[in-house]
Amino acid sequence: MNLKTYKKLRAKQLNPDFKSAVEIVEIPISKPAANEILIQNKFAGINGGFDTLLCRGDVPYYINLIPPFDLGVEAVGEVVAIGENVKDFQIGDAVVTTARGGGYREYQVINANLGVKVREAMPELLTLIPTGVSALVALEQVGEMKSNEVVLVTAAAGGTGHIAVQLAKLAGNHVIGTCSSEAKAKLLRELGCDRIINYRTENLNQVLKQEYPNGINLIFESVGKAVFDTCVENLAVRGRLVVVGFISEYANNVEQITQPRLYHQLFWKAASVRGFLMAHYKEYMPEARDRLLNLYYTDKLKVAVDPTQFQGIESIPDAIQYLLSGQNCGKVVVRF
Repeated sequence: MNLKTYKKLRAKQLNPDFKSAVEIVEIPISKPAANEILIQNKFAGINGGFDTLLCRGDVPYYINLIPPFDLGVEAVGEVVAIGENVKDFQIGDAVVTTARGGGYREYQVINANLGVKVREAMPELLTLIPTGVSALVALEQVGEMKSNEVVLVTAAAGGTGHIAVQLAKLAGNHVIGTCSSEAKAKLLRELGCDRIINYRTENLNQVLKQEYPNGINLIFESVGKAVFDTCVENLAVRGRLVVVGFISEYANNVEQITQPRLYHQLFWKAASVRGFLMAHYKEYMPEARDRLLNLYYTDKLKVAVDPTQFQGIESIPDAIQYLLSGQNCGKVVVRF
């Protein structure tokens, strides 16, 4: 390996505008210590909401994060150097990493224990780790997913949503998916979604009330604002709504609302609204990761990677804006 330096993206300041918050820096490539491996990243997953909130200083469990700090989470690449004590990896092995700051860079050094060895460095794996892992843990541990229920997934054609749709179907449920275009509806049909609601051509609240008068048992919600309100209103008796995000507000100021408190809607149905954040459910990650990889490798789970090409560190701000605009079908990735 002849390269001496590499590029990475970092936050230089806190700013609600992602492009204004970040900068590209070039730094020396580090040699791995005894228990470390050096990875050349091939693909990184884009997490527009998390990235934007991080650069605004609005991620509560990173309260002491002071610029400059590194960005990006999931990446898949190849091992190009190993420390003298590393036994489980060899040069050329494909590996997935999920450490904050390890994604938006061309190379990274990590402790070998933090890498997940995979068959091939391919972008599809970034839809499973950690995106798909989040979907599985949110549905099963927080949503208490059962069989023979009605499950609603909002933003169902997104990176997390299209995995949630398939997991709910595999569990034996009737699945409703919301989306915003015919291209996304086509993807959802291919994934076996039972009822697809394009909210640009149909009224979500009206459809749910007319076609599902008994309400929705489990809702996987990542949009927020009016969609969240509609979902709460249409919960079934003992229904569970899992908040996995609120993409409508990531790039905007928080909307101030005045309406009756939430318990007025939940109490009479014994329904619940539950927040999900993967950081608080880490103990479930290894089993969920292994199960998802097995489902994928045995062709029981389809993975959608958005076809739009984003190449290099310089393209990351555009990729984030693309994701936040809601245009994507599946996981958005950047290629190095």
